[in-house]
Amino acid sequence: MRLGILCVGRLKAGPERDLYARYAARVAAMRNLGLTGLDLLEIDESRARNPVERMAQEGESLLAALPAGAKLTVFDERGTSASSSDFAALVESERDRGTKSLWFAIGGSEGLAPVVREKAGAVFSFGRMTLPHQIVRILVAEQIYRATTILSGHPYHRA
Repeated sequence: MRLGILCVGRLKAGPERDLYARYAARVAAMRNLGLTGLDLLEIDESRARNPVERMAQEGESLLAALPAGAKLTVFDERGTSASSSDFAALVESERDRGTKSLWFAIGGSEGLAPVVREKAGAVFSFGRMTLPHQIVRILVAEQIYRATTILSGHPYHRA
């Protein structure tokens, strides 16, 4: 199963991009799990002045960029707060069902449009605090890596 992250905005060169790249490389290096890569698709932030319109435009762009046939999971403050083991179980379940591609979406500064949340098979939250979407990208990459280590029995995750 191919893994990917779909997000609004582009990370500039710097520590955030470097940390994201470190986790993406770790995910890509995991073998024999039936999981491949950690693709990244970044869409441009909307220039709309109205926050509702901006969120709607970004939602349309996210769904348009989602690869054909991919299953979608999103991260949103309205989502379920789950453990890393629960998250790993979702990845494992999708893989074992024969899902070809699983993508994780992160909205922009206004959040995710309702239409994106409705399309998602699961909606997760890192809590009720507001976090910069650039940092959420790193957290998602780390949790995907952690899920691969849980599935492989690697000692990285100490439950």
